[in-house]
Amino acid sequence: MRVLYFAWVREAVGVGEEEVTPPVDVTTVAGLIDWLAARSEGHASAFADRERLRAAVDQAFVSLDAPVADAKEVAIFPPVTGG
Repeated sequence: MRVLYFAWVREAVGVGEEEVTPPVDVTTVAGLIDWLAARSEGHASAFADRERLRAAVDQAFVSLDAPVADAKEVAIFPPVTGG
């Protein structure tokens, strides 16, 4: 699956996107974030505070408990504000 990072999440991770193949026991966005956090110090830093993260699966906003079973793309980003 393709994972996209935006704003300060991208800066902490060090890349804007990456192709990953999570293990079969990663079934939700939260599980994916847990698994990604172990990839590097940058990932761990970006994902340390879940309250500051939002996600989209295949371009649809979802909660962190949403499934990722057949997802082609998961985006992880800070909360979006309008103005």
